[in-house]
Amino acid sequence: MSGLFAMRSAALSSTRWAVLLSLLIVFLGLFPPIGAVKEHDFKKCDQSGFCKRNRAFADHATETSSWQSPYNIDKATVTFVDGQFKGTVLKTINEQGETVNLPITVSFLRSGVARVTVDEEKRQKQEIELRHDSKVRKERYNEAEQWVIVGGLALDQEAKIVYEDKKQMTIQYGPSSKFEAVIQFSPFSVDFRRDGVSQIKFNDRGLLNVEHWRPKVDKPEVEKKEGEETAVEEPKGEDESTWWDETFGSNTDSKPRGPESVALDITFTGYEHVYGIPSHAGPLSLKETRGGEGAYTDPYRLYNADVFEYILDSPMTLYGSIPFLQAHRKDSTVGVFWLNAAETWVDITKAKGSKNPLTLGIGAKTNTQTHWISESGLLDVFVFLGPTPKDVTTAYAELTGTTAMPQEFSLGYHQCRWNYVSDDDVKDVDRKMDKFKIPYDVIWLDIEYTDGKKYFTWDPNMFKDPIGMGKQLLDHGRKLVTIIDPHIKNEEGYHVVSELKSKDLAVKNKEGNIFEGWCWPGSSHWIDAFNPTAIEWWTSLFKYDKFKGTMENTWVWNDMNEPSVFNGPETTMPKDNIHHGGWEHRDVHNLNGMTFHNATATALLSRKEGEYRRPFVLTRSFFAGSQRVGAMWTGDNQASWDHLGAAVPMLLSQGIAGFPFSGADVGGFFGNPDKELQTRWYQAGAFYPFFRGHAHIDARRREPYLVGEPYTSIITAALRLRYSLLPSWYTAFYEAHRDGTPIIKPMFYTHPDEEAGFDVDDQFFVGNTGILVKPIVQENQESTDIFIPDDEVYYDYFTYAVLPTHKGKKITVSAPLDKTPVLMQGGHIFPRRDKPRRSSALMRWDDYTLVVAVSKDGKSAEGELYVDDGDSFDYEQGQYIHRKFILADGNVLTSVDAEGRDEKAIAEGSWLKEMRKVSVDRVIIVGAPSSWSGKKEVTVESEGKTWTSPIDYTPGAAGRAAFAVVRHLGAKIGADFRVSFA
Repeated sequence: MSGLFAMRSAALSSTRWAVLLSLLIVFLGLFPPIGAVKEHDFKKCDQSGFCKRNRAFADHATETSSWQSPYNIDKATVTFVDGQFKGTVLKTINEQGETVNLPITVSFLRSGVARVTVDEEKRQKQEIELRHDSKVRKERYNEAEQWVIVGGLALDQEAKIVYEDKKQMTIQYGPSSKFEAVIQFSPFSVDFRRDGVSQIKFNDRGLLNVEHWRPKVDKPEVEKKEGEETAVEEPKGEDESTWWDETFGSNTDSKPRGPESVALDITFTGYEHVYGIPSHAGPLSLKETRGGEGAYTDPYRLYNADVFEYILDSPMTLYGSIPFLQAHRKDSTVGVFWLNAAETWVDITKAKGSKNPLTLGIGAKTNTQTHWISESGLLDVFVFLGPTPKDVTTAYAELTGTTAMPQEFSLGYHQCRWNYVSDDDVKDVDRKMDKFKIPYDVIWLDIEYTDGKKYFTWDPNMFKDPIGMGKQLLDHGRKLVTIIDPHIKNEEGYHVVSELKSKDLAVKNKEGNIFEGWCWPGSSHWIDAFNPTAIEWWTSLFKYDKFKGTMENTWVWNDMNEPSVFNGPETTMPKDNIHHGGWEHRDVHNLNGMTFHNATATALLSRKEGEYRRPFVLTRSFFAGSQRVGAMWTGDNQASWDHLGAAVPMLLSQGIAGFPFSGADVGGFFGNPDKELQTRWYQAGAFYPFFRGHAHIDARRREPYLVGEPYTSIITAALRLRYSLLPSWYTAFYEAHRDGTPIIKPMFYTHPDEEAGFDVDDQFFVGNTGILVKPIVQENQESTDIFIPDDEVYYDYFTYAVLPTHKGKKITVSAPLDKTPVLMQGGHIFPRRDKPRRSSALMRWDDYTLVVAVSKDGKSAEGELYVDDGDSFDYEQGQYIHRKFILADGNVLTSVDAEGRDEKAIAEGSWLKEMRKVSVDRVIIVGAPSSWSGKKEVTVESEGKTWTSPIDYTPGAAGRAAFAVVRHLGAKIGADFRVSFA
């Protein structure tokens, strides 16, 4: 949320009015105004000291023909044992040849991933002096791994040296030993190769820069003649103006450790397209950042901040950051993960490379050159050599974890606004959604439900009976989400802040005292969720008997957790604040939101004795690893067509960066969408992994039933489409949970050999269903062009029309207001539940429909269904159904266990026992062969029984495919079955 803070009322005596009015004017100036974000409130690279220095370093290196990197590995220090290279990089720091020791470790992991870590010996040994009598840690921040990495670090002990001399060492590693790392000692660089061909190079442009510790030397004053003012001597050599202190706006950042940035150039050899490093409001295929036609002039910035009503097509920072980047060319994908939680900038440029096909593939290729710059911490980079997009995302997921298996209800529609004003208001919306037969699963409460912005409380006048409200929702199969932010109101008598203070669990300022800042409640303190004790305390606050008014159907939303501090630098926390363990906020800033998200999710695992359920927590701020915790959304967007159009590439970027449970505020947060825009946004949102309508407090009420006809009916149809496909969505989430697969997939991911699709970012496939979606994002548009990435047949989802497609070309499809362009790719089978219900909970025991989109050859199709209880962790003990459906030879449809399990050997819990009664009711075959014409029944075999079911065949006509519908199939969804059409 963003907007004016609602002032709490106070009794003011008339004698103090003048003073207090003046203070009020100053106070209101601390808060962000409602309106578009002001770019000047956020730093550009040349306003960020370490970014400016490293860009200048890069310019000097690039413009100096004789440039040679001052970083060299001391060969005498090198060892290689059990898949790990260790040594010391010597940084030459002056013309006298003095050096600084930088320990380096290159770890070759069993998965085929390589990891390069560079530290600084003097800081590592704590042999430095801190300024300002600071009590912060002397080391470079080295605990990001503890928060981010959950596996995949086993060393490849089969890795071996295959070449070595005085200048370099070549190490062979990875599956089938197909990867190589050529480590050059002087100057230091690494060339990562696959099958002998260079893919990724570190420091080949010589931009490696580790700002080593040095004591601050006060410059002597220059003596002046009598009568003249004294002056500080003009600095010589490096610009030290931002080494020790830095001011932006009215805030000054003290730097007790002095300059400590790390930077590295990483070149993707022969790759023109790079993707990832969310979140930014720009195209999926990232732009260049050094100026020129169509390029940005500033680097992509990763620094989580409250950038409300954000600017589109911009590299400026947003609410979350994942420093994971992939490079792609035809039939090859590679990637890097920059494990650093400090403020980070990424420059991207492109240069034509060699025409040598042995080096770059077929013909002349483009090298994408990136320059990564972080303010502090270690240089810690993981390298992924693919070769497929899935290889890269799966390896990344092994390191950082996969998306959590969600609560099933969370895949339904969420109805939200800032704010529903009372429990009666909530119940009225719930009743009206039923009256208009509009399905939804969750209604949300923003900050106004609290008693004076005090979290874990209820407004005693407007929310007098939260339990009664919760029970009505529960009776209708629905849930309630309440907002809980990390800022705790600093008010005497408020038990939460009293405990926060007494237990010493808050973030500290640079003096070591509890930090006070301003947010929605006014004066506030922030929980330090890096502290395990703070997490334990936070967990206690969510117990049902502690957070009165909450029930088993109450869940949570974490907002403002960048953190947003209205009077802080760039609307966030001062970098010289201090966290648990003595780390500066500058070291951990981008991790902060994830630690709070984690604390809340931990709290929701169990809120009473004996309870253990999957949490649902939405976050605005995130980092690599946040996917393990819950869902995210893209923040405070605008009710505009441009923001609607920006959402899909942003969500695609989230998916390939490992955090696919993502959405954008449907309808736009700020402003009032017209009826066409609102309708089109619901049609698009029905295909977001996270589907929530939201609105600002000053926006008109816009629940779907208020829009009026024909719009309400069209929106309702989009919602029902979402609900009918929930089995397919849940299966896609399972696939994401299993191996890190994106839930909605861009063209380069699904068709990595089709070059014309590499920059297509306005359409996507849903999971492995073959469903291809192209949302309408322009006003008055009644047709659109869809890119077709292959030679397969494509059917219109609604009419079964066969589209006249050609591989690598676009096709124009009709898209009147009441239609979303949705295609079905031949060769797929996907599950639906077609009975209209008002919530997902009420669909729990409904029978299934299978939709078979027959392949171009008219003979085959495949698909899957995964289902579990959608609430508990019982699936970890085998309590789930996972089926694979296969149409073979055009005449036989079978269902088998997708994992080859013996289902009879699985002990049935209560959910699985009940689920065994659920059947496949219908099978729809689109593209049915003409030989089925006149056929009246099919033969079904399952569980040792044989029977027949009726089939209705409709021949193709006027461009529409022939289709057949098998009715009352009757085979149990969890059992093997065989349907014969012959």
